[in-house]
Amino acid sequence: MIPNSSRKRQRPPHHHASAIVEAFPHRTISESSQKLPRTSSSFNDPSTADVILRFFTDRSPFDSSNPSDSARHSDLQIYLHSRVISRAKYFSTLLSDRWQHQANNHNAGHDSRTIANCNNMFHLNLGVHDDPTVHLTVLQLLYTYDFPTVIASASTALEILPVALELLFEDCVKACVKFLEAVPWSEEEEKRVLSLIPLLREEESKELLARVSPGEDDFCEEMLHGLIEKAMYSQPNMAFVKVFVAKLLRDFSSRESARRVLERAFDANLRIVKESLEQYSSPDFRGDHNETEAIQRLHLHTAMTNGRHLLWLVEMMIELKVADSAVKQWSEQAAFTVDLQKAFRDDAWRNIVPGLPAVMLRCTCKLASAVAAGTILSSRQVLLLLQFI
Repeated sequence: MIPNSSRKRQRPPHHHASAIVEAFPHRTISESSQKLPRTSSSFNDPSTADVILRFFTDRSPFDSSNPSDSARHSDLQIYLHSRVISRAKYFSTLLSDRWQHQANNHNAGHDSRTIANCNNMFHLNLGVHDDPTVHLTVLQLLYTYDFPTVIASASTALEILPVALELLFEDCVKACVKFLEAVPWSEEEEKRVLSLIPLLREEESKELLARVSPGEDDFCEEMLHGLIEKAMYSQPNMAFVKVFVAKLLRDFSSRESARRVLERAFDANLRIVKESLEQYSSPDFRGDHNETEAIQRLHLHTAMTNGRHLLWLVEMMIELKVADSAVKQWSEQAAFTVDLQKAFRDDAWRNIVPGLPAVMLRCTCKLASAVAAGTILSSRQVLLLLQFI
């Protein structure tokens, strides 16, 4: 489902918010949320504030959790400024003259959805299901607009986005969506993105929806895989084409798709190199001697050619930080190592493919260096196994 872009954004029905006139307990954010930095001198400043916002726990009648667990977060109030929080359309509407007039008319009938302006101070209530930390973060962003610093991971963007949608904080919504478009997601994060797409406008959700659409993902991956094969096998000027394909991979929106394409090409090339060296190390001498020698040369040339492609793939995977599976697979090639040793004990390779040992060693060194530098997350056992390749 994609919302119609011509319709106004509706607040998601996750929380109930209201403005209620009542005597508030004198418990503030400074007492309950010290872990949030004061990014602006005006945020939560009672000396200049004209709005008191109180959080209360909006419990569902079907919620089986202990009421005392949520009591810790109830009656938490902070001091805000109407000119700042009006950047969010929810507060802008709530504090508008039209809303205040309607609320005051309802107040005569003791309606609970009212707004009070006592001594030039607005008293508002905002319902939350649980810990209001994310709400406090979004409120601080109304003051600082420091989106690049706060939104530093996909999980953070996915926590902030529902609250920004709830408060109709458009700039924060755009910042979260833009960040999610540019970073890879885990499977769990992809599920959360899918759940939020219906709450976004069509133009906002277009790029996100393209990444989670299976048909389009398959098409893009097949296109990338075809380009990689063309770069390695079908072009006379492979270096130029490899540079072009490498740029496409760097700029590709879905890091997971790039990972799958590179791993697929890595598996195929590693298999060819292993089979070529295995056949070279265990030749069939039943045929003519010259024919056998020609076949042996072909095996070595095949191993050398695909070894160079393998090195390029390893370099790309390390650069894109998607080499976790490759380094584990490379460290488990005990039989491949034996075949390499057999091949290198034979002097014939020196005249045919003198650069083959260097290519294999460069693959191992690059993977081991990436693991040691922390670019690739891997176990100590994998690093030890790489020393024997």
